[in-house]
Amino acid sequence: MVNPAFKSFWLIEAWFAAVVTIVAASLAMRADISTTALLLACGIAPAIVVGLLAFAEPPPTVAQILHSVDTKDGRP
Repeated sequence: MVNPAFKSFWLIEAWFAAVVTIVAASLAMRADISTTALLLACGIAPAIVVGLLAFAEPPPTVAQILHSVDTKDGRP
C-alpha cells in the first residue's frame, strides 16, 4: 500500500510541472511579462491557500465554545 505522504508528493510534482509548463508556454508565445506573472500567480495561489489551511489551528467545537462561557456568579 502506498503511503499518503508519497501520494501527495507526486501530486505536488504534477502540479508544479503543470505550472512550469503553462508559464513556459506563455513565454514561448512571447506573451507580455504581466500575463506570464498573472498565470504564475494564478498557479501558485491555490498552493499558498492549501499551505495556510494545512498549518492552521482547527476551529473550536461548539462544546468548547459553550464550555468557555461563564455566568456572572461563576457557574458554567
